[in-house]
Amino acid sequence: MKASGWTTPADLRGRLRKRWRRGDFFGPESGFPLRLPLKGPSASVLAERFDKVRIWVRDWQQREGDFILEWRPVRSPLGSQRLPAAVVFETQERLLRFLGCQAEARRFETLAAQTLARFPELEDWLRRRPFTLLEQGEDWPRVLEVLAWFREHPRCGLYLRQLDIPGVDTKFIESRKKLFAELLDRVLPPDAVDSRHRGAHGFEARFGLLSKPPLIRFRFLDPALYLHGLSDLTVPLAEFARLRLSVERIFVTENEINFLAFPKAPGALVIFGRGFNVAVLGEIDWLRAREIAYWGDIDTHGFAILSRLRRHLPQVRSFLMDRDTLLAHRHAWVEEPSPTAVDLPHLTPEERSLYDDLRHDRIGERVRLEQERVGFGWVRHRVME
Repeated sequence: MKASGWTTPADLRGRLRKRWRRGDFFGPESGFPLRLPLKGPSASVLAERFDKVRIWVRDWQQREGDFILEWRPVRSPLGSQRLPAAVVFETQERLLRFLGCQAEARRFETLAAQTLARFPELEDWLRRRPFTLLEQGEDWPRVLEVLAWFREHPRCGLYLRQLDIPGVDTKFIESRKKLFAELLDRVLPPDAVDSRHRGAHGFEARFGLLSKPPLIRFRFLDPALYLHGLSDLTVPLAEFARLRLSVERIFVTENEINFLAFPKAPGALVIFGRGFNVAVLGEIDWLRAREIAYWGDIDTHGFAILSRLRRHLPQVRSFLMDRDTLLAHRHAWVEEPSPTAVDLPHLTPEERSLYDDLRHDRIGERVRLEQERVGFGWVRHRVME
């Protein structure tokens, strides 16, 4: 509206365009005729601002081809007058002409008809997401081909790279995972969708595709354990689970340099934990019978990882995450950028005491001792204990 507060044709078009962008005027013609009241001059200002009122009325009359004007009588010192009170769009077509959106609407109807002919179960989605359809318009035929392929090959057990869909490459699907997840949830039968997995990272698991396997990197700390002379290996997690290595002790560290420099120890190996969720180690059966030590940063998130790992492997003990180590390296403290304060149920009393001091800033503000800042002599001594 203008400063006067009177509704202008531009004001009305702006309001209706917002509703158009929400998808209010797509699909079957409902809610018509559509009547919209106008805010106009009162009788008390008619005589004072007659020239402006006349221009305001003329603006509405000049655009009356797309709608019907309803008038209201007004008495003023100038006599009886009539002023626009509301506009009525008799049909959806007239409203679209007023908004200048006929081409978009026709394009939507064409694409929607093509979609519903193959996937009638998408009717509700089309009504709620019309502009997603229009934004994908040029690529929409390929979108439909992808949906058809998944419906014909549910839970195919292939990598995205292996899908042989004419005109569709891997990146076409990868760049539209969110869109395809919404559509596939509606066109596939329930037994073809694993609802435990969500989001872009869970796309493959949700729809039965293979995904890049998590890799685990480990290094033997005892030369007697080397595999064909190899000490430092990276293998898929599933293959590591089948190795059933004859080691007695396993260290897990989040820092790569610590992993590489870890002191030698008889019957032991070290796992580089960065890059995968260490809690998946709990899925490896043979680890349950091994002594495991986790070495993370002494900060709130380090203890959170420890608690999560111990939930799956209860025998895990912390390594160099104690109060003595923290206080002995006061010179190396840094500030934890975004500490957590949640309760951690899987800590020992000593660990919980230190964690509480950290999350409540009793030792200092956001205290953090990163594992790579711990003196190497201190590390070597603890390994040999």
